[in-house]
Amino acid sequence: MTIDKQLFNIILIMVKVGLREFRTGMDKYIKKASKEEVVVYRHSKPLFRLAIFDEEPWEEVIDFTKIRRGGVAIEDLLARL
Repeated sequence: MTIDKQLFNIILIMVKVGLREFRTGMDKYIKKASKEEVVVYRHSKPLFRLAIFDEEPWEEVIDFTKIRRGGVAIEDLLARL
């Protein structure tokens, strides 16, 4: 795919919105973010973006609720390191 076609595809799947508009229609843009990238601007500068989270779920290393009901306090965990 050429650079022009790549740029065209990026433009098609990105929604640009001002911060004020984002605040008033946040639910709408959060729903849009499940299908396309939403870039929020403030004073014509990009502030943040919402994008599809397409990574694999995190691997569970340890479930502290199995050690103690309600989990383990961070202070207890840090004290044992």
